Amino acid sequence: MKINVLLALLVGAAVGFAAGFTVGGHPTAPSAPTADINNSRAAPHPTPAPPRPIDMTVFKVPVEASPTEGSKDAPVTIVEISDYQCPFCGRGNVTISQLQKDYGQKLRVVMKQNPLSFHPFAKPAALAALAAGEQGKYWEMHRKLFENQQALTEPDLEKYAAELGLNLEKWKNDRGNPKLTQIIAKDQALAASMGATGTPAFFINGRKISGAQPIEVFKTVIDEELVKASSLSQQGVPADQVYARTIEKGTTAPVAQAPAEGPPKKIDVPSDSPVWGAKNAPVTIVEWSDFQCPFCSRVTPTLEQIKKAYPTNVRLVFRNEPLPFHNNAQLAAEASMAAHEQGKFWAYHDKLFANQNALDRPSLEKYAQEIGLNMAKFKAGLDQGKFKARVQQDASAGAAAGANGTPNFFINGRQLVGAQPFESFKAVIDQELAKSKVTAQAKLTR
Repeated sequence: MKINVLLALLVGAAVGFAAGFTVGGHPTAPSAPTADINNSRAAPHPTPAPPRPIDMTVFKVPVEASPTEGSKDAPVTIVEISDYQCPFCGRGNVTISQLQKDYGQKLRVVMKQNPLSFHPFAKPAALAALAAGEQGKYWEMHRKLFENQQALTEPDLEKYAAELGLNLEKWKNDRGNPKLTQIIAKDQALAASMGATGTPAFFINGRKISGAQPIEVFKTVIDEELVKASSLSQQGVPADQVYARTIEKGTTAPVAQAPAEGPPKKIDVPSDSPVWGAKNAPVTIVEWSDFQCPFCSRVTPTLEQIKKAYPTNVRLVFRNEPLPFHNNAQLAAEASMAAHEQGKFWAYHDKLFANQNALDRPSLEKYAQEIGLNMAKFKAGLDQGKFKARVQQDASAGAAAGANGTPNFFINGRQLVGAQPFESFKAVIDQELAKSKVTAQAKLTR
């Protein structure tokens, strides 16, 4: 199976801390992944991921009162959305530091917080940085945190505050101030609204770069934006208004990313697969997923949204792909099929995704009991390895189809990779529904 190592590292790190990508990131996998990475993958040998195409879409990303380093007159503004525990954010921070050295006063950096839920030390670290900012030392704490990503416990954070000469009593009080928690929540809502669900994500004069991309990718965008900024200055736009003018017509929502048109793949649906929806629905979504993958969990609300939006036109098929670096994923997959045997797959599916950090055998049995399964039958199925071959069948079929990471979707055979926003799914579903209507009308006229 061909697999992208960056995704594996992201998810592996996420699992090590609490729990891949990117998103993605992850992934953000990176996402797709590096870190915005919205899907998880694994690889036997480290190989650098190729740079992704540079998106020309401009997002309207406000600076507001976020921590800022550099002059407001700078022709280029980079808004970074980051997580202090994310290893790819650490890598991205090194790139940003180098860019600040290379571009000097031409660059302004703005920091927004997106502590991912499966990084237990990320939010306390974000609060520590913002509280340091209340005493004028946000960036000093920011650098301390990225320099010490493996040491972000409470004693560590207090140590860094002392080293920076902060008033510790005030710093501790400020960390508990609801105002700072609200700042984080607002930053996260902004990130989600722009499709930056993984970390790190960067917006260079509103243009999005997902993940810890090579510095050359950043420089390409910065140099293009410097030319645009120079043109605006020549037109008489004041330096401190260049950024506002650049993003004033920008979008505030993620652009739906439908797969390129082409011949769809033939995706088989075994008769014993868990299925939601009518067999004759015009659109079938086959999902390959991993119960321990944070990005698979993240896309679950999107799938619920699809069910509500297309109650009769969409059928959802679930197939297991437990990734080898998720130590509890295989057993969780087998347990889900044991629940399916008793007609309660979806109830158990929801339990597993709601409790991703507790997927050991006792926990799996607890969830089975909570949804009313026959426990003797459930335990016997796991003890005897009754569903191992069935889970492997799903994983092998996924590899053959090109689902080399999770989550992975095939919408009437058209592949959509990662924890994409609802709009991306909707774009493909609507196209497929339109095709089905044309086909139905053609049959009527024959």
